[in-house]
Parts: sequence; structure tokens; C-alpha cells
Amino acid sequence: MLTDSAPGETVFQEVSLDHISRHYIAAVLAHEDAELGTRMGPFRMGDFIDRTETYLETGDDLSGSTIPQQLVKNMFLIRGEWVGTRVFRKGVEAVLSWPFNLMGDKRQLELYLNYAQFGPNLYGVCSASWYYFNRPPWEGNPWDAATLAGLLPLGEDARRAPGGGVDVESDGTWLVASTVANARNKLPQRTEEMGGWEGAVATVGITDSAGDHDPLGDPKSCSAMPQAVADRLAAEGAWTGPQYGG
Repeated sequence: MLTDSAPGETVFQEVSLDHISRHYIAAVLAHEDAELGTRMGPFRMGDFIDRTETYLETGDDLSGSTIPQQLVKNMFLIRGEWVGTRVFRKGVEAVLSWPFNLMGDKRQLELYLNYAQFGPNLYGVCSASWYYFNRPPWEGNPWDAATLAGLLPLGEDARRAPGGGVDVESDGTWLVASTVANARNKLPQRTEEMGGWEGAVATVGITDSAGDHDPLGDPKSCSAMPQAVADRLAAEGAWTGPQYGG
């Protein structure tokens, strides 16, 4: 957040994992790290060595970081695409992800969903759910979940569409449109292969639904639109279409 160069105030509000739609959680696992709950350690050492060798030889990163590695990057590391910055960042990710892994899968996933970027100066699934869909994160559905999961690799480029939802043409190129479309097309099958949303979240020890947790009286339920989101929408002159309760 401190290195976000986008204009405007940072939009962020924490939400407990109890109050996050299991569709959101399943989509993030299927899209980013399906082995989080079954892997020993924050990443597979063989995969990391192969990625490192490929990157040093070609400059390409053929596979993404795991959720523990991304969490470390999102919370502690600076931005930048200069090769030296990227190499340093990958090394620090690898080292710090090991002690972070000791906090357990559910806590890592909760922090990841709270600190992931979903737009310029827009962080966490609480803010993103209200900003794009005009609903609390515990009401997320599979379509919304696939949409937000598709934004995870390119949160800096995402924009809200008129009336709500994500404007897939906002960056003026094919990047947002193709990435979000790919997530929407592939995540239903990937989630089904994990046993549906129930099987996917069970891999990290979640056996209930967000509906089992009463949001009233819990300050971390994100049951009301955060003021920072309301201010952002007002500054943008945004409106909400009927599909999002407008």
C-alpha cells in the first residue's frame, strides 16, 4: 500500500475469514494455489529451483508464486519491474515465507485476502466486494468470485465498470479482459475438480459457510460499506445497476 503510486486515498478494511464467501475462498485457492492446504511448506523446493533457473536463463517466470510467497510480497516488499528488484523480491519471498507458513493455512489465507490488491489503491476482499458489487464479502457468488480471482495478477490495472462490476476494457488493452475471462471460464471446472467449493475450502480446514457466522456485532464482518469505499464511489460519481441492488 505504501508504494502504490495511484492518486487518491488507500481503500482498505479488514474482514474476518468467517465472513468471507466460501465461493471467494475456493476461487482464490483454485486460481492461485490449489496445494496450499496439502503441501508441506510454503512452496515445493523443486518447483522453486526450476523457476529460478528458467528466470535466470530467459527472464521468464513460467509459474506464479504460492499464496505464502505472495502474502510476504504484498505485506513487506516494494514494487518495481527492474530485474534486480524482481530477483531480490523473489529471494526475500522464499526466505520469509517459511516463518509465515508456521501461522497455518487459514491465517495465511485470511491475511492474503485482506492485503491482495484489486484496483488502484484498493486492497482486500472487503473493500473490493463493496466497491465492485455493492455487497458484503459474505454474499459473494461464483461469478463474482471468479472475477475477483482474475484480478489478482493485475490489480493495478483494474477499474470499476459503469453500474458496477469490473470494466474489462479499462486498461485499453487485452490484458484485463483476457485474464478475467480466463478465470471465469476455467475456475468452475478447477473448483469442481477440487470437490466444489466445499471440497476446496476443506483443504485448508474450513468446514462451514460464511452464513454460519452472524455478522451483527462483529467489527470484522464488513457488513456495511466501508466509508473509504463510499468516498471513492462518490468521488467517481459512480452509480449502481439493478444487478447489484441499485
